[in-house]
Amino acid sequence: MESLEKQKEEELRFLFGKNWNNFIQFHFSEERVNISKNNLLAFLEVGDLANWDVLDIGSGSGLHSLAMVKAGAKTVTSFDYDEQSYSTTSYLAKKFGPNNWTVRQGSVLDSNFMSSLPSYQLVYSWGVLHHTGDVWKALKNASEKVKPNGLFFIALYSKDALTEEPEYWLNIKKRYNRGSGLTKRLLELWYIVKFELGYNPLAFFSFLKKYRTYKTQRGMNKLVDIRDWLGGWPMEFVSDKDAVFFLEKRGFELVKIKTGEANTEFLFRKL
Repeated sequence: MESLEKQKEEELRFLFGKNWNNFIQFHFSEERVNISKNNLLAFLEVGDLANWDVLDIGSGSGLHSLAMVKAGAKTVTSFDYDEQSYSTTSYLAKKFGPNNWTVRQGSVLDSNFMSSLPSYQLVYSWGVLHHTGDVWKALKNASEKVKPNGLFFIALYSKDALTEEPEYWLNIKKRYNRGSGLTKRLLELWYIVKFELGYNPLAFFSFLKKYRTYKTQRGMNKLVDIRDWLGGWPMEFVSDKDAVFFLEKRGFELVKIKTGEANTEFLFRKL
């Protein structure tokens, strides 16, 4: 019975890698890499990553790993569970990365895989751990890879930012992943009309401006992120205070938090 449930969950899994591969094919640019690099350094409040060993958990498109390389990291190790995400990150590493960038395929939930990795000055996982199917185990395993006095930079979908109940969005995600290509496009249109335009046609021009300037946020693309939001499954929402409490119990202190968006960004230091 349990294996049947697991099979059903796997069938619902969103094709994250396909989404990120499309992003790299159609939207990649050096400008986006530089935007991502500058946003990362600004959040960390450092000028560069020189002499830092960095781990990117759930590298997705590989854009942010490349930004870490460009920021001067001593070494960058990227991994992703999704085969196509692994392939896309590997493509960027081969095309743009030096020898200090390593790409692997693996799961943050796999204790044997995680134990094969060393510890790092910076462990980074943006918008990933809540998609693993076991967010608390993922947080625990990821946090154990941070060196003493190292930094843990994560972003988690926050219960506190929702105006609807979590079940509302979980049901939407299931519909999206079970749906045909047409169903997916209609749900994307529905999201834009309801949540971006507020059912107001006059808001289209402000949305268009937002779409054009959206890359200033971590170098990403608005439509790619909408698909990721609607389709992202498995999925768990976490309250900000629960995430802080969980990591403080494990020897971390909260350095910085940025709320107000669907993803809350946290920066922790390992004591």
